[in-house]
This record gives sequence, structure tokens and C-alpha cells, in this order.
Amino acid sequence: MKKTEETIASHLLQIKAIKLQPANPFTWASGWISPIYCDNRKTLSYPEVRDYIKNAFAEIIKEKFADADVIAGVATGAIAQGALVADILKKPFIYVRSSPKGHGLENLIEGDLKPGQKVVIIEDLISTGGSSLKAAEAVRNGGGDILGMLAIFSYGFSVAEENFRKENVELQTLSNYQTLLKVAVSNGNVTADHLETLDAWRKDPANWNK
Repeated sequence: MKKTEETIASHLLQIKAIKLQPANPFTWASGWISPIYCDNRKTLSYPEVRDYIKNAFAEIIKEKFADADVIAGVATGAIAQGALVADILKKPFIYVRSSPKGHGLENLIEGDLKPGQKVVIIEDLISTGGSSLKAAEAVRNGGGDILGMLAIFSYGFSVAEENFRKENVELQTLSNYQTLLKVAVSNGNVTADHLETLDAWRKDPANWNK
């Protein structure tokens, strides 16, 4: 798994799906000031990266969740990734909206989910885990039995770990923040002098740079 974590981190940096700018930080939609920005939807534009990710997801599901009945993607960032994985495994696919659509059947889950079916959820990114766990709640409310959630990348916030533990959802990610920093230094994306700043942000992102 360590090789996969490092390869994914290297890919995300190479295609600039992840950008590290300790000296010129980003402002997230939440208002947080951050030295990192991640947009894993960019991976879909690079066939080699896209294939590596979907195959890595599929291998984890074969090894850990072989009895999964359905693959679910979280809208919008993981719809395509989830569909790609479902196609490899020849499993049914559904996706979960962030909120019910405002017309027609007002579905929160798109696709057929039958009560009692075992579901693996695909996410693109884990920050605090809030939106991801709302998707998990929707699947449970729809009668699904969640085996686990897989994501491309996690910032490794302690609040996310606690949130997933409370909701009893097993989380596994293809790569993570600590691995990213190691690869970034090795590849020359950031200097060793920036590591202290980047680590301080992860420990207290809401108050960093105040």
C-alpha cells in the first residue's frame, strides 16, 4: 500500500491536482486559509492517472469488500471515479447527491439501491468528512449496508478520523497528506523549510495563519 500511496501522491502533484503554496496560501470555500489546494477531478483528464486510481480502488474492493453488491459515488467529484470502478468490477452503480434535486422525484440517491444491499462508497477527497458521511447516511437511509468508503486522498485531520469512527464507517484512502509531503520534498515541489509550516496547518487548519 505504501507504494500506491507514494505513486498517487506523485501523480497528483505532477498533474497539479494538488498544489502546495505555503508562501502564497489559498482560501477555501469554508473560509479556511490553506497552503494546499486539491482538485482530484483533474485526474479524469489524464488516462494513465485515471487508470491507476480506478484499478487501485478495484483491487482494494476485491481484497477487503469482495461481497459488495453496489458501488456508490459521491456527487459530484466521485461520480465518474465510482462508475469507472463499478465497470471494472461489473457491479451496479449509484450516486449520492449532496441534496435532493428540486423537481421530479426529488431523489437523493440516483440509481437502484435495494434494501440490504452491501455498498462501497467512492469519494475523491476527505477533509473533515462531513459531506462524505452525509452521503453514507443517505445510503443507510435508503436501506444500504455500508461496507466501507474509499477515497483518493485525505488531509488526515483528526476531526475526520473521529467523525468516521463515530459513524462506524471504515475509511481507506489511496494516499494521504503525510505521504504527499514526503513525496513533495523528494520531488522538489517544496523545500524542507516548508515542512514545519505545512505540518502546523494540518494540526489546526481552522486557525492557521491567523
